[in-house]
Amino acid sequence: MVLKNFIVFEGIDGSGTSTQIKKLRDSNPQKYIQTAEPTTGETGRFLRRILSGEIKVDEKTSTFLFAADRCEHLYGENGIIELLKQGKSIISDRYLFSSLAYQSVKCGKDLPRLLNSTFPLPEYLFYFEINPELSLARVTSRGEKKEIYENLETQKKTAGLYEEVIQEYEKNPQGMKIIRLDASKSIEEVYSFIQNILNKNS
Repeated sequence: MVLKNFIVFEGIDGSGTSTQIKKLRDSNPQKYIQTAEPTTGETGRFLRRILSGEIKVDEKTSTFLFAADRCEHLYGENGIIELLKQGKSIISDRYLFSSLAYQSVKCGKDLPRLLNSTFPLPEYLFYFEINPELSLARVTSRGEKKEIYENLETQKKTAGLYEEVIQEYEKNPQGMKIIRLDASKSIEEVYSFIQNILNKNS
């Protein structure tokens, strides 16, 4: 099932998804609602502590937690489904595709695919393609403490898995519109590209 007016931005860390979502939301705050995974709910906050390295868990545990957080993100109070019914357009920074990439690095592909197999697909999936060296340089330039996945080896493996996932959905999009974009371009160039796609299909 595809959820109309649900837009997802995906890419490795430093690809610029958060920046572009904020710009799109600010362009029309009455229309667009910005959201992200992990969420700001209890499970999402716990996941962020795991990502920061504060809490250590087995990768399979975090895979279950990401799926639980996603379920609440969709079906919980003021979740994606409820907001879409109100006529809003939702833009999410990451969704199930990130689990199929990131969590598959260490615990294999089977569990992430199983846990995410029943979730609906977005109407639009924007995949931010970027060289891992460049994206990690952007992360480093922030001057913030890095999360557990923010190292070159993990980013390279994740980028490879993202490519596999995107290619699979390109072969069978199930009604989802998949758009690849060059995330190495300037913020304004990427933003203009996204706007043109959404305006053309609105």
